[in-house]
Amino acid sequence: MTKHSDPEPQTPMTTKSGGPGAFTDFDLSRVPSPCFVVDRAAVEANLQVLADVRDRAGCKILLALKAFSMWSLGPLVGRYLDGAATSGLWEARLAAECYTGEVATFCAGYKDADMAEVFRLSDHVIFNSPGQAAAMRGAAQAARETGETFDMGLRLNPMHSEGEVSKYDPARPHSRLGFPVDQLLPEHLDGIDGVHIHTLCEQDFPPLRRTWEALKPRLAPYFAQLKWINFGGGHHITRLDYQRDDLIAFIRQVREETGCEVMLEPGEAIALDAGILVGEFVDIFDNGMPVAIVDISATCHMPDVIEAPYRPAMLGEPAEGGVTVRLGGPSCLAGDEIGDYRFASRPEPGDRFAFLDQAHYSMVKTTTFNGVSLPAIAIWDSRDDSLEVVRQFDWTTFRDRLS
Repeated sequence: MTKHSDPEPQTPMTTKSGGPGAFTDFDLSRVPSPCFVVDRAAVEANLQVLADVRDRAGCKILLALKAFSMWSLGPLVGRYLDGAATSGLWEARLAAECYTGEVATFCAGYKDADMAEVFRLSDHVIFNSPGQAAAMRGAAQAARETGETFDMGLRLNPMHSEGEVSKYDPARPHSRLGFPVDQLLPEHLDGIDGVHIHTLCEQDFPPLRRTWEALKPRLAPYFAQLKWINFGGGHHITRLDYQRDDLIAFIRQVREETGCEVMLEPGEAIALDAGILVGEFVDIFDNGMPVAIVDISATCHMPDVIEAPYRPAMLGEPAEGGVTVRLGGPSCLAGDEIGDYRFASRPEPGDRFAFLDQAHYSMVKTTTFNGVSLPAIAIWDSRDDSLEVVRQFDWTTFRDRLS
């Protein structure tokens, strides 16, 4: 892909879309274990929703690769969205090679040695502080003298917190993400074309409106010199109860009030309810309750289970009755526990199961700690039942990241 390449024409999808319910018809034995299985139909249905919002609001929507970097679906994403939002040099390379449209790159701390390539790959280069933007001004000028074209942006901390969990709240006290807007001076925007605000996480529309209302008075003096405003990610736009009409009206209003182009960078919304993680029972014994070892590791395959923490939903778990089993991974970490789950009957080694909604974040956060193998990756299409295992990993993946 070259910068500014155009996406493929959007083709309406008229067949049945996927979603979590579609996986009830999927035979878990069709894939190796463990394995991420992503429903192409569900991803496309989400992309259609986002493209509709984009078209009606008159904004740009970029896929945040930090949440969903399944580049096998890059051509599909390019049919519906305007490009990709990246978090540094390597994601920018992935966007350039596997996706179409614009590339917006933000990094909390760029290194001098990376900047020539970041400027070459990106349409928008966003800095975390005025100090970094000033430090890289010479590199930016050098890149432009070679013919590269790009905008420069500044990430702002609106000093307004809507986060429900502190560790995922970029606007919390003493945050490292974004320059505090109460310190913003006119000289900080010299050479800056746009501002980036990202403070939401899995939220609906009202928190975005409140954030803008808090930020707008401080930013209003600079509207005339800005080309764009990027509201980042964390918007659960494809969730059924998201207030999409309100979002569309809001974006139109912001465009009219500011004269700026508006961008959004959803990540999770692209893959929401679009994938499962298939696992298998390895052993089961009793220790005050049934305890099972499975080939899915919380620490290696679903780290948010420990970090957030949260309990992933299981495909087909009965609401009551049956037997409750504690599931734990194969690693030596004592805390490698996924949670307690109900089963109609006591599972046996070799039985399969699956966790829901694992396409986003889980796939991009996997590790090979303890030599635990990485899950395979498969694309299924619930519309025609086609299946392709697009990637399998062997022990060399573990070996080659070490020395």
